[in-house]
Parts: sequence; structure tokens; C-alpha cells
Amino acid sequence: MIVLETERLCLRQLGEEDAPFMLGLLNEPSFIENIGDRGVRTVEGARQYIVSGAIASYEQHGFGLYMVELKGVAAPIGICGLVKRPFLQDADIGFAFLPRFWSQGYALESASAVMDYARDQLGIERVVAIVSPGNEPSIRLLHKLGLEFERMIETGIPGDQAALFAPTAAS
Repeated sequence: MIVLETERLCLRQLGEEDAPFMLGLLNEPSFIENIGDRGVRTVEGARQYIVSGAIASYEQHGFGLYMVELKGVAAPIGICGLVKRPFLQDADIGFAFLPRFWSQGYALESASAVMDYARDQLGIERVVAIVSPGNEPSIRLLHKLGLEFERMIETGIPGDQAALFAPTAAS
């Protein structure tokens, strides 16, 4: 199901058929380094990850992570969407793209559309983001979205902290 379209991209709900793509994305060294190792090593594991994550979120919250595809060719390039984490009061914007699609504006284009969708269609007044403190490319993107560093938070994983970014008063 298509959720959003931008000039160059189509964002749609993830389905079980996306397991091979997710397996690759979740095991990209950059994903593991900046987001974390989800321990998914098989297509079946990726299928379960989608079912228990994105699909469950669509049903429970009405939003989740979406597949980002190039328009016209339906080629998957990454994921972007909203996550409701148990340790955060607000919805959290998340994104991850295959490295060959970095630095082409796709993350900003999709994340901007998701932020607008959250506000205009879902009525979510405040969207935040969490990021590994050293993930400078994602931090630059969060600044472009109007989010600024608020504080360090515990992620629920013992000893793991993340930087919380939130809208500024003017946003």
C-alpha cells in the first residue's frame, strides 16, 4: 500500500515479500555501526522482523517504517518512517538507506515527506529522533528537518545511550 509519494520517491508499507531487501539492509556494515545489529541473518528472520516490527506498528499505531522506492522503476533503496519506541513518549523518525543511494537527497526527501505526513495526516504534533552520537550524516539531516539536540537518553539496552533530537520552539 502506497503511503506517500514525492517527486522522485514512493513510500509504501513493508510486506513479508520485502524480506530479502531487509536482510541486506539490516546487515550493511553502516546499519550495524550506526543503528545496531538486529541479529537478523536469514530471509526468514527478516520476514519475522518485518511482521513483528513494521506490520505490527501499522496495526497498533497507524504508522511505521516504510519502504522507500525510486519512482518509475519500483527499486527499493531504503526505509523511512515513524517508530513508537517504548522508552520515548513521542513518535521517532527513522531512516536507513543502502550506501549506494547516499548523498543524493533521498533521505531528506523521504524524511521531510514523513514529517509532513505525521503532522498533516496523522495529527502528530511532535516527532523526535534518536541517533548514535557519532553519526554525523544523520545528525546533519536531522538539523535540516528542524530537529536539534535535546539530551542523551538511555535506549533500554544496558549501557546504550543515544542522542535525542527534538523540534526547536520555532519548528
